[in-house]
Amino acid sequence: MMNLEEIAKLSGVSRSTVSRVVNNDPNVSSVTRERVMQVVKRVNYTPNAAARGLAVGHTHVLGLVIPMGVAALFTDPYFPILIQGVSSACNSREYSVMLWLAEPEYERRMIRQIMYSGLVDAVIVSSMLLNDSLVQALGDGGLPFMLVGRHPTDAHASYVDADNLGGAREAVTHLLRMGRTRVATITGPQNMIAGADRLAGYLAALRDRAVVSDPSLIVEGDFTEAGGYLAMQQLLSRRPDAVFAASDMMAIGAMRALREASLRVPEDVALVGFDDLPQAARTEPPLTTVRQPVYRLGATAVDSLLDLIDHPGSSPRRIVLPTELVVRSSCGSALR
Repeated sequence: MMNLEEIAKLSGVSRSTVSRVVNNDPNVSSVTRERVMQVVKRVNYTPNAAARGLAVGHTHVLGLVIPMGVAALFTDPYFPILIQGVSSACNSREYSVMLWLAEPEYERRMIRQIMYSGLVDAVIVSSMLLNDSLVQALGDGGLPFMLVGRHPTDAHASYVDADNLGGAREAVTHLLRMGRTRVATITGPQNMIAGADRLAGYLAALRDRAVVSDPSLIVEGDFTEAGGYLAMQQLLSRRPDAVFAASDMMAIGAMRALREASLRVPEDVALVGFDDLPQAARTEPPLTTVRQPVYRLGATAVDSLLDLIDHPGSSPRRIVLPTELVVRSSCGSALR
């Protein structure tokens, strides 16, 4: 690949002059600029984006950090939709995305290298744990950052989130209105913000209708289909007549466990998920679920982060996007 030194030699000027031309420095004569640009066009030279970014103090690259196992990243349909939202918003604003993939503990050790590499202008972090050290490290650095998922304790962290508590509350309230009396839940991981918020929504719905919560009807899952299957197997002996699964993938796993136990959905056990991933409409029966705007979460994170870059020192952004209950056949009724 042609470099600045070779362009300079062909143009008969210094390397620094070529650099000024490539970076549109006005302090170059029109004659010299034309001579250099003729060589640039002739050899089809493209400046190194990273090096040029370092020189001018920005790269027009955002880092997207997803601190979870690579296998989970590519098996959970949530993440491709989120990444698509981030990428589309970046492209529309002439930014690129650098996706950082690593096992969680390695990611946490690498975060300072990410921050101070000079390769990114800012960072988006998704799927954090409660009290995640990533947020502390980012807060200690000077790089703008945006979280996908609210942070419960850091008053300075900017975030965009879905209304996890409200969505779960609406789903469980719907099941109770339909006359279900033993509503169980398969929670998400309780060390993750979304998992904790969706359990809080479940408990709030029970309180709203003066239903005493039964700890035996609460089983922790891991947001995977296999986790939902295993959790549902644990619940079978407790004879729930409805289950709120805190993700669609867990609901799909629960549906499989119910089928293997010769229980019908929704006649024997009503089932509601959370996410409204494309798979939800294709289950048998189709899955009632809470729709969260995954694509919009990614796009909003980008727009808010770029606004933070443009307005350094401004107040943190706290954005909570609404959810919507999508009623299908798995809960046995339409909204009323």
